[in-house]
Amino acid sequence: MPRFAFGLLMLSLVVGSSWAQSQAPEKQQRPRRVGNTNVQTPQDPKDQEVDEGDVVRVDTQLVTVPTFVTNAQGRPLSGLTKQNFIVFEDNQKQTIANFGTTEAPFEVALLLDTSGSTRADVNLIRQAANAFINALRPGDRIAIVAFKDRANAGSTLATVDVLSGLTDDRKVLRAAIENLGSSNGTPYYDALLRVANDIFRDAARTEVRGRRAVVALTDGVDSASDSVYEDARDKLLRAGLACYFIQVNTEDFVEDRLLRDCRDNGRLTLSARQLQRYRRIFVPKASSEDYGNFCQMGQFERMQISRDLYNLARREMNDLARASGARNFIATDLQQARAAFARVADDIGTQYSLGYYPTNKARDGKYRAIRVDVLGVKEKNEIHAREGYFAPR
Repeated sequence: MPRFAFGLLMLSLVVGSSWAQSQAPEKQQRPRRVGNTNVQTPQDPKDQEVDEGDVVRVDTQLVTVPTFVTNAQGRPLSGLTKQNFIVFEDNQKQTIANFGTTEAPFEVALLLDTSGSTRADVNLIRQAANAFINALRPGDRIAIVAFKDRANAGSTLATVDVLSGLTDDRKVLRAAIENLGSSNGTPYYDALLRVANDIFRDAARTEVRGRRAVVALTDGVDSASDSVYEDARDKLLRAGLACYFIQVNTEDFVEDRLLRDCRDNGRLTLSARQLQRYRRIFVPKASSEDYGNFCQMGQFERMQISRDLYNLARREMNDLARASGARNFIATDLQQARAAFARVADDIGTQYSLGYYPTNKARDGKYRAIRVDVLGVKEKNEIHAREGYFAPR
């Protein structure tokens, strides 16, 4: 497994409850709304909430849509009310039944990757992680996830390491960050799945429904996972996680090392697993033997593979951030990354929660597209909201 990717300081902030775990919320219990709320309470005791894609066996479903609005400078807009929002499902206007502002806590999984080019910057990563934790509010719970090397048949293998489960104990979190090490590879997709499957395995507590998220400081290039992007994306979206990314460009560093002769002890190579993944995506008709040994390839081939993988990573991060209603930040270095974390904390603190009962009552399991519009805001704005959900069957 190569030391390929930059270092994924992935703050997993999860917004929403499980999309596809098919777990119904507690029966006859309405979610508690905090802050400025305007709630129309349904009379039917069978009415239940479908939060971020949960599938439930009830007559009526409440669909929650975590939303935040930014101005032309990318700063969140606060002080909006229910009357400022319109929600559409498959282009049909819906009635907003529940409106919650920004007081509810968040649950955050923070994944820190110090592989590859960031191995020498572990202290800066620790500082950025602690600054992010300090920017969150009392009651926000955080998990710390990282990568570590594990001995395997005489070699080392980079694996996902949960340093701390969800907790609001800042001393525990800082101790976990101090234990942060480094790895020789980046099981990035495996980490995303671990966050969805383990950190947020249980259904969200009432007060954090619609308020869970993933945030990643990373170049997004996977070098060591057993899983693939499509599986990670599906799990994260069905778990209702808002996926934030802070992209740090490590391409020049990696390309410089890829050009080194393979006999150089300081060389960087791509693993056989990574090469086969590249072949399946970019040249599926090519023979697997042609992509079996990175060192046997010419410099032009090495450079082309690297550039293709970086472009793919950027597309994947943009796609996942947009689909989950979160944002993608670009940082040229770890100092800028620290500023990006502050902006993520701002987003979390100014998120609205919209809820509606769909006019389409069909239980067909089909995907329903969601669109949110904002009224009464004179300045130019951009809306970040969940893009859709799967109807129950």
